Amino acid sequence: MATDNETQELDQALVARVQRGDSLAFDLLVRKYQHRIAALISRYIKDWSEVQDVAQETFIRAYRAIGNFRGDAQFYTWLHRIAVNTAKNHLVANNRRPPTDDIDVSDAEHFDSGIRLRDNDTPERELMRQEIETAVMRVVDKLPAELREAITLREVEGLSYEEIAERMQCPIGTVRSRIFRARDAIDEALRPLLDTEPKRERASR
Repeated sequence: MATDNETQELDQALVARVQRGDSLAFDLLVRKYQHRIAALISRYIKDWSEVQDVAQETFIRAYRAIGNFRGDAQFYTWLHRIAVNTAKNHLVANNRRPPTDDIDVSDAEHFDSGIRLRDNDTPERELMRQEIETAVMRVVDKLPAELREAITLREVEGLSYEEIAERMQCPIGTVRSRIFRARDAIDEALRPLLDTEPKRERASR
């Protein structure tokens, strides 16, 4: 298991790559922290579809602001603040009052263990989650360049189909086709893992 220093060094290395224009490095950061951020946001917002939307907005804001990240705090602490502010803004925009009992930013690094306890995660679930993330990254890395770019622009940077078409200089129909093919490849790779999940859970009971 990586130490805190090793985790911080890895995050800083990935951030540096993103700041040099490597959007796939940001995809790695998303994969690493998406579950923690979603669990954090769920403390403020109960509807899971809204949680997913706010989590995506959090990463979009982080991507746009990452040029200003200087490493004064750990990356997750910085991301934590963005997630909390995004969740609060979402509630205010929908005429709902944000909770007053914020999760203290100083506890950000220790929040993950609390999430696992509250969610009753088992070692089997954690292993499955890691296997799924690894499988997704492996598939994305092996995709043809045009598919990899399209799915990254959509899922990581949160661009619209119109924006992706403009960025890739191709018709929207081509963008939709590339994203569909990329998602189909990811689904195909995940199917064996997902098919085994119920068997693993039954075996662990």
